[in-house]
Amino acid sequence: MPRDSGQLAIVGYGKMGRLIEQFAPEYGFRVALKLDEFNNAAFEGVTASNFRDIDVVVDFSIPAAVAENVERIAALGVNIVVGTTGWQSDVERVKAAVERHGIGLVWSPNYSIGVNVFFRLVAEAARLLADEPSYGAWAWEIHHSTKKDAPSGTLLKLVEEMEKAGYAGAISVSSNRAGGHPGTHEIGFDSAADTITLRHTARSREGFARGALKAAQWLAGRKGFHEFSKILFS
Repeated sequence: MPRDSGQLAIVGYGKMGRLIEQFAPEYGFRVALKLDEFNNAAFEGVTASNFRDIDVVVDFSIPAAVAENVERIAALGVNIVVGTTGWQSDVERVKAAVERHGIGLVWSPNYSIGVNVFFRLVAEAARLLADEPSYGAWAWEIHHSTKKDAPSGTLLKLVEEMEKAGYAGAISVSSNRAGGHPGTHEIGFDSAADTITLRHTARSREGFARGALKAAQWLAGRKGFHEFSKILFS
């Protein structure tokens, strides 16, 4: 039997929220609260009574709601795992709420363990090619047609990791949205002599849900703003 991890709230009960609910018992969580557009359209579901016995929140809502969700939930003293993407322009506002209320928060543009390994592989390739001006680079992705942000948070994070690794050349960034594709990300380097292609393809959303639940377990008793990639490999 999994150890008791406490009571979980899901904010954003779409496809990802339902997967979180499906797998939560395997991680010792009991889903005690589900908020969506029908009971939290104006944040009316984020109340002290609703969150009284909640140990951790997993947010897979919409980009425009993340900062407000975090501020209201943090004020109630509850830790949060944020899986929503496209809200990064509000990151300082979110960090301030985490600090002000003394909670713990884990964030990632992608909770797939494979993608987080992919971040590191891409960064290493960029580091090795940083001083090779004959190579140009591209960053491409495809996701399902209902994904809100393009380029995705994952693709932007890949480009950020390349730049942090010292790759200063131009990176051509492109995105496609079609059908029900769960997500493919590709990074390439090309020269007159050869091409290097690195690609990660998700088969389903299951890996994202399991990673978020792993982060929720890790967050118990912790404070501060954390990135999943850091805690995964520390």
